[in-house]
Amino acid sequence: MNNTIGILMVMLLQFVYGCKAKQSNAAQAAIKEQAVVYKTKADYSKLVPVLLSADKKEIVGYPAPKDVFRNGVLALPTALAKGYFLDNRGITPNSAFLNITYDEYAKLTAVPTLQELYNKITDKNPFEEIYNLGDRSRFKNEVKDLNKIIEKGDLKKFTRVK
Repeated sequence: MNNTIGILMVMLLQFVYGCKAKQSNAAQAAIKEQAVVYKTKADYSKLVPVLLSADKKEIVGYPAPKDVFRNGVLALPTALAKGYFLDNRGITPNSAFLNITYDEYAKLTAVPTLQELYNKITDKNPFEEIYNLGDRSRFKNEVKDLNKIIEKGDLKKFTRVK
């Protein structure tokens, strides 16, 4: 089961981080957006995430400035109860946050070099916890439903990714 979650997370990252490879509409429809809830060591909610290699020595995924939007608005995470956030960008245990806000990043005319981006990382290990709650569309009122799960202490019933 953890292998399946890992594969789904990789597929989601490929979709979210805007891979150059073209996918058919059917392939894109098969990827269900996951409800990923996380807590960080500090408030990084306004900062852009990037994907690091397993050894955290290099950036292997980053958004284009136009990719920091979701449904036409900045893809900031949604604040939830008890300091948790609902991901709107593609967070994984190998994600890190840049010291640049979504707003600042969206205004860039070109993406900085990988080395420049890497030098902007605030914390290579920012997460206390990450949970995958499955298909995001199954929640009728996302924030209300997720807050109930958090308040009841029921996150542990879901897949803990970190």
